[in-house]
Amino acid sequence: MHCVYILYSPSVNRYYVGETAFVSGRLEQHNTGFYKKASTKSASDWELFLEIECIDRSQALKVERFIKQQKSRKFIERLKSEPKIIEDVLLRFS
Repeated sequence: MHCVYILYSPSVNRYYVGETAFVSGRLEQHNTGFYKKASTKSASDWELFLEIECIDRSQALKVERFIKQQKSRKFIERLKSEPKIIEDVLLRFS
């Protein structure tokens, strides 16, 4: 099963959106600088903000792209506070 994950870093006050089948492993990779050219290299205090379970990788990629296209911090924060939005997005890309 694939997931869309959203990380938050208090030190840079930023969110990062990605997709993976192994969220905990990916979080560790971001915090240890495994991805040298990734936008997450600017911090090592990333924490899991939100995890969205998807049916498969195809759906996860579509949901990830949709969230990134919003280019909105407020939208990301609303995803956590209003779970109905996640349901609607998942339904849209099912």
